[in-house]
Amino acid sequence: MCPTKPSSRCPGGAATVSAKSPELEFSRSSSSSSSAFTGASWIEESVQGGSLHLVDLHTGTNGWSSPPSNVFSLRSKSYFTNRRKSPSSDYLLSPAGMDWLKSASKLENVLGRPDNRVTRALRKAQSAGLSLKSFIFAINLQVPGKDQHSAVFYFAVEETIPPGSLLYRFINEGDAFRNSRFKIVNRIVKGPWIVKKTVGNYGSCLLGKALTCNYHRGDNYFEIDVDIGSSKIASAILHLALGHVTSVAIDMGFLVEAQAEEELPEKLIGAVRVCQMEMSSAQVVDALSCRPLHVRGHGISSKVNHHISQDDGDIDLVD
Repeated sequence: MCPTKPSSRCPGGAATVSAKSPELEFSRSSSSSSSAFTGASWIEESVQGGSLHLVDLHTGTNGWSSPPSNVFSLRSKSYFTNRRKSPSSDYLLSPAGMDWLKSASKLENVLGRPDNRVTRALRKAQSAGLSLKSFIFAINLQVPGKDQHSAVFYFAVEETIPPGSLLYRFINEGDAFRNSRFKIVNRIVKGPWIVKKTVGNYGSCLLGKALTCNYHRGDNYFEIDVDIGSSKIASAILHLALGHVTSVAIDMGFLVEAQAEEELPEKLIGAVRVCQMEMSSAQVVDALSCRPLHVRGHGISSKVNHHISQDDGDIDLVD
């Protein structure tokens, strides 16, 4: 199941915006303290909330943190010439928290729920005339089982995503483009040998091709719901990892895959380190049927479904 962001910069660092056309990048301070986030107040509120809290990158347990991006090797500027990869540069978006949720049925369009804490924090800021350009990007990993769980990772930006950038295209173009580009990279930081061996073999994956992904586009937000249960292989790998979850720390980074020279080098949307999580930490929520929740800003509301064969041979794992 697969992860991320800047060199020698530690994950609890402050997220500050610097617009670099055609992409946005964030720089971080070198502090690894969870109190070092100094972004917009609504983002700080989102970072500090949730059933899983922000913890120290190296010593924290039962929480999440934000790993330095350079632990991931992505396609370099010369990739299509020499197939070389290089350490990732800064994230495109700032980390904005994580939720570990439990429900009687599968949770979809989490950002569209009226009780979602992240959109609620943004609405509060916007009602005061602040953060009017803010945008939330969320990845909801839907974990199958007797009880349905969701690991929801939130990322945010305070400035407009530049039109024409690869991320802008991913958010605004159709399902065929999204499914061919949505990529996850992962790295087991700590855990038993069997988990490192198994998950390591699937360290990079085009999720849009391997699994069923549902896309939700609302005003000022975009969410990807990833149905892990749509693949027998992915479900087996996940449940192996969950069997050792209290001793596992995993980095997961998300990006739009570069498939043309002008799109290089690849850049991470964002990443998270899940640190020795307790399954019992999940917050129980009601299953709601929700429409996209509108907050201030411009955009369309839509949902795109992409269903693939249940045949495990259709899973497309990439290097």
